[in-house]
Parts: sequence; C-alpha cells; structure tokens
Amino acid sequence: MAVTHDRTRAAVPGAAGDASEPGTAGIAGRGTIAGDAGIAEGAGIGESAEVAGDADIAPVAALIADGARAAMLTALLDGRALAAGELARIAGVSAPTASSHLARLLDGGLVTVVKQGRHRYYRLAGPDVARTLEVLARISGRVAVRSLRQSRQARLLREARSCYDHLAGRVGVELYDALVREAGLIEADGGCLLTASGAQALTELGVDVDRVRRARRRFAPDCLDWLERRPHLGGALGAAVLDRLLAREWLVRGTVPRALRLTGAGREGLERIFGCKDLN
Repeated sequence: MAVTHDRTRAAVPGAAGDASEPGTAGIAGRGTIAGDAGIAEGAGIGESAEVAGDADIAPVAALIADGARAAMLTALLDGRALAAGELARIAGVSAPTASSHLARLLDGGLVTVVKQGRHRYYRLAGPDVARTLEVLARISGRVAVRSLRQSRQARLLREARSCYDHLAGRVGVELYDALVREAGLIEADGGCLLTASGAQALTELGVDVDRVRRARRRFAPDCLDWLERRPHLGGALGAAVLDRLLAREWLVRGTVPRALRLTGAGREGLERIFGCKDLN
C-alpha cells in the first residue's frame, strides 16, 4: 500500500487532541458544560524562583485559573466565535463581568475579537491555545453531573463534539478506527501516515488532500480522546474532514456548545466511504 505522507510529530507532548481520562481533581468553573473537564484551579500562585530565559507561564495560568474565564474558554473550544452575551450566559456571570473577563483574556492573548458592524465576537487565539486547554483537561477532574439537563449534555458531548476544529467523541473515534482498519491510515509515533487508499476515500468525501498538506500545521496527528480514551484524527486533516462533514450536513450543530449530531445521511455515508459499522 503506497504511503503518501511522512510521519507527523506532536508539538506538545500529550496535547494531540481531546485529552485523556483525568487523574487529578479540578474545580469546575460556573456554567461549565457537563462532561467537560473542570480546568479552573482555585488556589493562588505562590512565589517561585525565577530562571533567566524561562517562559513566564504564571500570568497565562492565572488567566485560565478563574472559573468563569475557564468556562468561556471551554465554550470556545468548538472553534466558533461567540458574542459576549452568549459567553456571559455560559459562564453564569453578568454582562459587565463577562466584558471584564474577556478584556483580560484579550490582553493576555488567549482570545481574539472579530467585529461585524457594532457587534463583537470572541474566539480562541488559535490551535496552540486549544491544545493548552486540552492538556489541562487531561490532568483535571471531570465535572460532576447533578441534573437531567447535565446528563443530556454529557451524553451529547460524548457522542460527537468538535474539538476546536476537528471531530471528537464516539463518532470521531469510530471514524479513526475505520480508517486504520481499512488501511487508510497507518499509526505512527506522534502522528499518522495517510495511504493512497485513505487519500482516495477522503477525496470522495470532498477533502482536497493536496491543499491540506500545504497547511501550516501538523498534517494528521492522532489525538487522544479524553472521554473515549482512544484516538481520533486531529490536525489539518482532521479539520478538513470535519469541515466536509458539516458542509454535507452529515453532522449538524445543536444547542449545546461543541455538541454535534450525526444525521441518518451521515451514518450511511460514513459506512459507505470509510466502513464505519458501529455508529448505530
């Protein structure tokens, strides 16, 4: 089987996608969606020795450590831009408080703002910020489910969700497994090799594989899904796949931030093109 792409390597160890099952407890931010990790830590940052040339991570850590800001950042992990009012509702704070938090996140380089007329929309500053949040999710505790609404949200997120700009959850894991099983992807250390048959299947989906190769990011890292504890496809190729699935309406967005719903057409299409047989 011809291999059409060289090995890719993760830029941050353990940060190749949705994070794995957490091992330590975290403190959930207000408004954090059930099923997501609680990535806000309530403890303050103590004094530490400074080493010349080291990165100053304390200011960034302090920005993320607030519960409301952590909830906002988590909501933005689906890659879309949201208005301040939406983020205030998700974080469970007032509009003035949300504006103050967003101003700090903007100054700290964690979010950017998009202006459309009189409206302002906020989004994560880029994949590096998303990977940082995913690493924190990996070592954080899971938010406790205390209501039927939270139980439903957790179920939807586990079924299918966007992880910044690629597909995570059970559907994402099943797609990755099918690509490996059908020899479309070859697993490698820190990334995946795309074979000729894999490129053909992705082309049938509508992915321009040659254009994706030219993207200025990792091509096809295998991303550990922190809920499923198995990998899904990330990087430039994972983003292109999710884009096509949404364009074909094989996946549709719901009312729960990050949650995606697999349609009947999507179930049939994924089985026909990739051999996904366990999506019922």
